[in-house]
Amino acid sequence: MSKVELQFPTLMRADRRRSKCLVEAARSLGWALVCVLLFASMEIANAQISPGPLAKAHQGLNGDTNCIKCHEVSARAPSFHCLECHKEIASELQQNTGLHASFPRSGPPGSACVKCHSDHNGVNFQMVHWNPTSTGFDHSKTGYTLDGKHVGVSCRNCHSVQHISPTARALLSNKDLSRTWLGLSPSCTSCHEDKHQGRFGPNCTQCHSAVDWKAAKIDTEHFDHSKTRYPLTGAHREVACQKCHTSGADGKPRYAGTPFSTCSDCHQDPHKGEFKQSCSSCHTTATWKKSNFTTTFDHSKTHYPLLGKHLQVACVTCHQHADFKTQIAFANCSDCHKPDPHGGQFLKRPDGGRCESCHTVSGWSPSGFTVADHSKTGFPLVSPHAKLKCADCHRPAGKATRYKIKFALCVDCHKDEHEGQFASEPWRNRCEQCHSGSTFKVSDFTLAKHQKSDYPLTGSHVAVACNDCHKPSIGAKVTPYHFKQLSCTTCHEDVHHGEFAERMAAHDGSGKAMGCEACHATKEWKDLSKFDHAKTKFPLLGAHRGVTCIDCHKPPNMELNMLHVQFSKASTSCSDCHENPHAGQFGAQGNECASCHNSIRWKPSLFDHEKTAFSLKGGHEGVTCEACHTLKKPVEEKLVLFYKPTPTTCESCHDKGVPKLRE
Repeated sequence: MSKVELQFPTLMRADRRRSKCLVEAARSLGWALVCVLLFASMEIANAQISPGPLAKAHQGLNGDTNCIKCHEVSARAPSFHCLECHKEIASELQQNTGLHASFPRSGPPGSACVKCHSDHNGVNFQMVHWNPTSTGFDHSKTGYTLDGKHVGVSCRNCHSVQHISPTARALLSNKDLSRTWLGLSPSCTSCHEDKHQGRFGPNCTQCHSAVDWKAAKIDTEHFDHSKTRYPLTGAHREVACQKCHTSGADGKPRYAGTPFSTCSDCHQDPHKGEFKQSCSSCHTTATWKKSNFTTTFDHSKTHYPLLGKHLQVACVTCHQHADFKTQIAFANCSDCHKPDPHGGQFLKRPDGGRCESCHTVSGWSPSGFTVADHSKTGFPLVSPHAKLKCADCHRPAGKATRYKIKFALCVDCHKDEHEGQFASEPWRNRCEQCHSGSTFKVSDFTLAKHQKSDYPLTGSHVAVACNDCHKPSIGAKVTPYHFKQLSCTTCHEDVHHGEFAERMAAHDGSGKAMGCEACHATKEWKDLSKFDHAKTKFPLLGAHRGVTCIDCHKPPNMELNMLHVQFSKASTSCSDCHENPHAGQFGAQGNECASCHNSIRWKPSLFDHEKTAFSLKGGHEGVTCEACHTLKKPVEEKLVLFYKPTPTTCESCHDKGVPKLRE
């Protein structure tokens, strides 16, 4: 299939149908007639292929064989070869510049072109319908906005033959350069002369604007000085432009003609001609102070080889004013390092306070003064002081740092945790009497030392932990070790609530108030061996000695302990503790039990029967009480032995075998 058939398939199918008819006709009319008809049909087909005459600009493309120069032969959507001829447009589209680059370019190749520039509309058809005016055209669509003084410039002042570059002219070889609007570059130098002759690059807008060319402002941030004859290196990069580009006779900065061949063009020679070689033989633009002179000059051959940190010191630090001829004192560190940073604190040392006894040229800090060196001082470091950093005691304060400090007492450095409790004799704030240097928390105050205090530990107190007695009270932060009084109630609650205050205030043989020990012992609280009940209003006699305290001293509220018992209010009346077994036979008993009984034992009774109306003398002396007193009566649901009335006649007891008297 030919390219023409691919481009116009409908017309080609019609030609094939005609050709088929002609072949059938040839069988009957002969080949001669067929040939005549065949040529006639091709003329008709040509007339149907072209949609119309080409415009004047494309007249050179007339002819059936030139169709494919503009049209792409394809069964797909129509595409065109416009950009193959119009290379100046293709160049703009490729660089994405110019007016055509601002139009949509979607679809097959060339389809965007024919939307504005159609052909086959006749020889005199104007394919370009555009008559630009300075007021009617939006120049920003070309990618180059007219601003500043460019706004009032005539179009042809810029769009002229002399402003079209040779490269653009090659692309516009078939154009009238005096009429075209193409081929112009947005570069300033395409219209304006480069006064700087390329020294500052092609981008004039770095310094100038379209508003005012003369009011130039250099963009130091984006200006590339490396493209000039004097690239900026090292510290020169930080120098302000006006430092070198000073103002000329017109009062404006000079950017051309500035001397720069030697350093002395800008800098004064600090050596005053002492060195004949150029500055660059020792110095670089990176820094003036650090000279590469040190790499060539061997200072070790002098009387003072440079070692350690001295290698990093700038020459002018020692050789001031760049004077390398005058001899410098260097025997002592203090010849250069002044004033003494320690303020003369070490001048009385045997070596006169020479710096090298503690420091080296490798570095001032850390000091070379070791723990072993410290042991030779008045304060040898032992654990945990040996683990401390120097700055923990010698607080850094620059030149005011003190190395001669007080150390006689621990409180010279450490806060007194006891807040003066041990300031007086015999302690005098000597912490080492109770603590060691290894740890403060574990005290060396032993039980033996406590026994020598005002409160020797006895009994159960020996086993009590220190912090059970020595503990801060609520709200207090300091642990008490000295108490205003050493009575039991300092630590223990007075469960008797002052009931025995008088007894507790009594003094023992040493003149010390007895306190709770008037009754109790420190070995065990329940040990009341010191309490003598005989000295109370109710001495314990007889069977009362075996009675437990709680049996008489009853706790209130049915409690099972004696913490709230009021001992002094215990009754001494028998009836308050003992039940009356006689049911009131002997009147209001009260404490009259003693008339018949005593505390040694209840039975046998001490009752004197001779004081009654029935004497027991004679045969009745050996008779038991129960033999005569047998009468029992219920009293409050209990059978009670009654003594009154008891019969006194003989026959009341002796009803049998009693002899009768003779009449």
